[in-house]
Amino acid sequence: MSPTSRISGFYRVPREGRLQVIREFLDGADGGAPVDLAAVFEAPDLELLDSFVENAAGMFALPLGVAVNFVVDDVDRLIPMAVEESSVVAAASNVARLVRRTGGFRTESLGRDMIGQIQLRDVPDGPAAVAALTAREAEIRAAADSLDPTLVERGGGCRGVECRLFTPEETGEGTVLVVHLLVDTVDAMGANTINTMCETLAPRLAEWTGAVVGLRILSNLADRSRVRATCRVRLEDLATGRWSGAEVADRIASAARFAHYDRYRAATHNKGIMNGIDAVLIATGNDWRAAEAGIHAWAARDGRYRSVSTWTVDADALVGALEVPMQVGTVGGVTRIHPAARVALRMLRAGTADELARVTAAVGLAQNLGALRALATEGIQRGHMLLHAANQALAKRAGRGPDDG
Repeated sequence: MSPTSRISGFYRVPREGRLQVIREFLDGADGGAPVDLAAVFEAPDLELLDSFVENAAGMFALPLGVAVNFVVDDVDRLIPMAVEESSVVAAASNVARLVRRTGGFRTESLGRDMIGQIQLRDVPDGPAAVAALTAREAEIRAAADSLDPTLVERGGGCRGVECRLFTPEETGEGTVLVVHLLVDTVDAMGANTINTMCETLAPRLAEWTGAVVGLRILSNLADRSRVRATCRVRLEDLATGRWSGAEVADRIASAARFAHYDRYRAATHNKGIMNGIDAVLIATGNDWRAAEAGIHAWAARDGRYRSVSTWTVDADALVGALEVPMQVGTVGGVTRIHPAARVALRMLRAGTADELARVTAAVGLAQNLGALRALATEGIQRGHMLLHAANQALAKRAGRGPDDG
């Protein structure tokens, strides 16, 4: 029988019981080798940590919570979330329970090409340089692919070459031609592969254009590697003791419009989305900083910073949509060698980078609705202050006063 993520009262289960639920979920989901979850989540491998970062002195731990009730593209998934902020995991789980009633989240991939940039400075003739490289696109792509035949064997490789010309008035230092290599990195985040391609090809491109080589590096604005997540929530499921479901939905839709036209609200709106996205990326060993940079740049793509999600009322349901660039990997780096990251991917049932990106977007959308629902009804502080009081009590028991920092 397929495992289910619908777990009622999971927050009341003792920790060892939660680990047992996860073990049983993994057994039913993929039948992989049994894992000592307590050891994976608790015991730091200091030698392993030393391989991740220079001058390692120890480990800084974040809580690893598990959001339940998620169905994404008809698959039940447990969501590992490494996060220190109160209410994030609970909010995601509660929203997933509501979305589950209408079939769960739906996602789609809008491309998987990452971008490598080669900056060519002091270009003597911009249009001629663009023409020269455009005529050699096939040669450039073949040269890029030759640098990573394994990637090509796995179905990836350089998919295209684009040229962007900047005038002296724009650059303040002469004509600059920026060449983009569009690379499908399959299941890897791909930074090392793309950086190697850019650095190796740059001298050849400079020779063909008469330019001087500038920077050569991956771009974190991965707008050719985007994902979209959508969901529906029945109006009746949004009702509170004070407001009807239709009234709550209208308030949420209004709050979403506020984030579209006001950048100050948009920044906080998008931060709430990143509460979910970052937590999943950290848990899976992915570069959450790259995702932050790319998503916030995408939010300002038309020259004005806006929200990256929309919420509208459609007949008897509230409809949400989120579209963001996403740079993730399921192979290579920390994702490949950190035992907790490997278990996290199994919990998510994400076998490919594309699937991980799509599921992560769904979590971001769930987090967004959780925050908007609270803001549009009782306000954000009620839940936060209850948790703040609990934290103060914990600090008192630990011998720290309220003014101890």
